[in-house]
Amino acid sequence: MSAAEDEERPYEGPILYYTDQVVDHFTNPRNVGSLEPGETDGYACVGDPGCGDELKLWLSLRGGRIAKIAFKSFGCPGAIATSSMLTVLAEGKSLAEAERITDDDVVEALGGIPENKKHCSLLGVRALKAAVESCRAR
Repeated sequence: MSAAEDEERPYEGPILYYTDQVVDHFTNPRNVGSLEPGETDGYACVGDPGCGDELKLWLSLRGGRIAKIAFKSFGCPGAIATSSMLTVLAEGKSLAEAERITDDDVVEALGGIPENKKHCSLLGVRALKAAVESCRAR
């Protein structure tokens, strides 16, 4: 194969670096913070602070849809970026639609994350499902 042909072929191996989208969501996280108790309809805290990864997620509903979503993530750049992207994907969705968001949806929206970072970066979907359950339990 020539060098020109090799340059045209997209890389198909594992992601070994943070994509531009991951860097953007890490350096400029969306929906970071918390919601006031009076506007919180659902809340979840997942992870293990003992190992350094923890995610807190708040939901506020209006008309059966996620009107506000906020998070605090304690972890690596991948954990912060995936949490930020998750909030972007979930905002405006019904609870049923939000529950259908998968880890793969978040990773795909970010253009991939390094394989060795997936274990610590995908708390968001777990937190979202727990926060949706919290809404339903009210």
